[in-house]
Amino acid sequence: MREDIEFRTEDGVTLRGWHYRPQTDGDGRAPLVVMSHGFSATKEMYLDDFAEHFAAGGLGVLVYDNRNIGASDGGPRGELDPWQQIRDYRTAITWAQTQPWTDPARIGIWGSSYSGGHVLVVAALDRRVKAVVSQVPLVSGLANARRLIRADAFAGLRQMFDADRAARYDGKDPAMIQVAWSEQPDEPCALPTEDSHDFFLGPILERATTWQNEVTLRSVEMFTEYEPGAYIGQIAPTPLMMVVAAQDHLTVADLTLEYYERARHPKELLVLPVGHFDAYTGESFQRSAPAQLRWFQQHLT
Repeated sequence: MREDIEFRTEDGVTLRGWHYRPQTDGDGRAPLVVMSHGFSATKEMYLDDFAEHFAAGGLGVLVYDNRNIGASDGGPRGELDPWQQIRDYRTAITWAQTQPWTDPARIGIWGSSYSGGHVLVVAALDRRVKAVVSQVPLVSGLANARRLIRADAFAGLRQMFDADRAARYDGKDPAMIQVAWSEQPDEPCALPTEDSHDFFLGPILERATTWQNEVTLRSVEMFTEYEPGAYIGQIAPTPLMMVVAAQDHLTVADLTLEYYERARHPKELLVLPVGHFDAYTGESFQRSAPAQLRWFQQHLT
């Protein structure tokens, strides 16, 4: 039911991923959900589990790696530009609508963590989207960064951004930083939480063989400047489901709930009593994935 696909963006970068054909008796056009992963993550980090569940429920699914990481092309490698990723989401929708297996009038989008913020923006700006699921999303880059980075260290981070900008202007390569600390918790990294270390450097590496534990420092700067929650009030009348992990201290739950209250109906909230990365697996997946599937079925079929 899964086939490898690739498509080109408007600026000529090839993005690669998977298309899942829905498990239905018909052979016509089906509703389709477009999916990509969060900050530095690749599609093998449990997106296949969600995609398989959606496909078994009658939805086509397009899953792809963001540019500059995983199986997709683009450079500098490890550069995570949220606004470029938003443009690529919209290109993925355009490409999918041209395929014979997609009903172009029934497109949904799904995102998690960093891309959970992206889908809020895409749904607000692109009326081709008929339903959206945003799982454990980033809603405010600056507010979230100030939760993750000690106040006495934030000024030093700003100085690192400035030095990197000057070096790049002088023709040097972009500075790089670890995604998660590898040996000691006080190592400089983009996601300085213990559960980020346990997730990215744990058993998932057996599945996600293309993942690299580094991104450009500029990616972290763009993270702090990114405010996807500012668009949440503009999503309606497109139906929005938000999945929040109550014990999330990476994309912190209280901020996410605050922004959810700003969204207009139709909307639905699912709160899981777990941490950020638990939302992808185990009992949380067993509870969340069927609810997300029902949301898409309700609004796409």
